[in-house]
Amino acid sequence: TPLISVVDDDASVRAATENLLKSRGYIAQIFASAEELLRSPQLGETSCVITDMQMSPMSGLELMAEMRTRGYDAPFIFITAFPNDRVRASALGAGAIGFLAKPFAGQTLIECLDTALNGRGGI
Repeated sequence: TPLISVVDDDASVRAATENLLKSRGYIAQIFASAEELLRSPQLGETSCVITDMQMSPMSGLELMAEMRTRGYDAPFIFITAFPNDRVRASALGAGAIGFLAKPFAGQTLIECLDTALNGRGGI
């Protein structure tokens, strides 16, 4: 069963996303910051990362870059409350599988996650 890492500084988003993933049979681990994920002993087992774009001190894009530097190639799905074309282009240009604006439909996230785990093109 894939291990999905959810990184968001908003506790309600973490809880809702974790509940959605678990209801669909995924194993989810949640983190309040990028640094928490990077310190996780399960980092190397992560099948996909769902992360907020705007976090401090390390953003979602910076997390992705750091994981790539460390040799981890798990697919990324970015979520944001502040979507715009420039941010979307940055995320997708960096190799993200998905870019979703909050609030997003649970089914949309699941479809994006299925795409990420099956290695097809992004949304």
